Amino acid sequence: MRDILRFRHNVIDVNSVLAFEGIKGGVNQNCKDVYFVRMTGIHSGLVSEICQMDADMAGRMANGHVRYRRILRLPHIPSPKEAAVYEDFYWVWKKQQKEAVNTEVLKENEEYAGLLGTGLRKVTELYFSGKAANESLEKNFVVKLLYWHDFLLRDIIVEWNSKMSVKLVLSNIVKSQEYLFCYLLTLLGYDVLLLQSEADISEKEEAWQLSRKIRLGEFGKIDLMEPEANLKPVSAKKPVNASKPVSAKKPVNAAKPAAALKEKSFEELALLASSVVLIAIHAPDGDVIGTGSGIMIGRDGYILTNSHVASGGRFYSIRIEDDDTVYSTDELIKYHSVLDLAVLRIDRKLNPLSIYQGNKKLVRGQKVVAIGSPLGLFNSVSDGIVSGFRKIDGVDMIQFTAPTSHGSSGGAVLNMYGEVIGISTAGFDHAQNINLAVGYESIRPFIKGFT
Repeated sequence: MRDILRFRHNVIDVNSVLAFEGIKGGVNQNCKDVYFVRMTGIHSGLVSEICQMDADMAGRMANGHVRYRRILRLPHIPSPKEAAVYEDFYWVWKKQQKEAVNTEVLKENEEYAGLLGTGLRKVTELYFSGKAANESLEKNFVVKLLYWHDFLLRDIIVEWNSKMSVKLVLSNIVKSQEYLFCYLLTLLGYDVLLLQSEADISEKEEAWQLSRKIRLGEFGKIDLMEPEANLKPVSAKKPVNASKPVSAKKPVNAAKPAAALKEKSFEELALLASSVVLIAIHAPDGDVIGTGSGIMIGRDGYILTNSHVASGGRFYSIRIEDDDTVYSTDELIKYHSVLDLAVLRIDRKLNPLSIYQGNKKLVRGQKVVAIGSPLGLFNSVSDGIVSGFRKIDGVDMIQFTAPTSHGSSGGAVLNMYGEVIGISTAGFDHAQNINLAVGYESIRPFIKGFT
């Protein structure tokens, strides 16, 4: 008997668009954590957050970390001929005792066919609970779900595996059939966010308790187009009248690049850990002689760390969040022992952090967040404040209180806008929260040409 993957929904609270972007459910003992979140209403920064998510996801997709779709509406089946194709799939599902189904784009994948088949059975039972049902009504419902499935996922499911991170964002889902389709997506292992800016589901659907509701504000209209990365609709036989996706023009109200930065929440800042790496330092015999941290500074594989982290190593192993590959390199591109800075390079495209431009001087008391791997605890996040400015051996340093430990060296110290203001360099073992970072004034000229 096939061992069907199980799912746990909404294990961690997700309270913003950017938090949904960064959350990733793991798979443990054939159980996967998935997220089904409804955000109702709007707030003043919502369009900017959605555009930021689109841009971030485009970069992460380019690096192979995630699959992402955001669409404004689900389509109608374009023709009776198209519907007839999906009716055939419905009869296959019935023949398989509602345990499995293959569609035109799915082809052959036994595990996925099982998930889709049992998921269809579950949502069909929900849809017809408390109402009269017959085979014709059931067929029409399942045909619509299968068409939407192929429309939204045609290039994803051909490479599907249970550990894939897939995020799907849909807008103003209020009809029962559409809402249950979104729930079906979570039963296939996909994270789903519903942006309910204009209206929400009814009390009946709410009573099913399938999704986590987050209220952003009052209902209203936002001017938002679909991102360019969206696919054309699927067509089993490529009918001439298949609908085309909305043109990806810039939204009228989207934040312009020159717009003022908005402070991020601690939860949003923690998502930037995907651009902070764990570095293992290897001796000539291959043994690990130490660990440290590093930050991505250039898309072409450039990583900034401390000189004292890189020194003494014959080669290095680099670990990145959301990536099971361990990258080995002996490319120490540049180092400066006085500034305690060094640049390594790996053979991989990266998503670099922004370095603070110095528009305003740093001040004591301003909030900071540190991300690094203290004692090898990969990408731990802590918060604190700038507590002072010191000159150590002729080098200007930022003193800060965010807790760090051995292994944090080379990690990021961020302001509340997510910009790197310093790189963790030293701490005092016998003092509480007295830590030092090389500041952005030294970092910027050192990494010139790598960003």
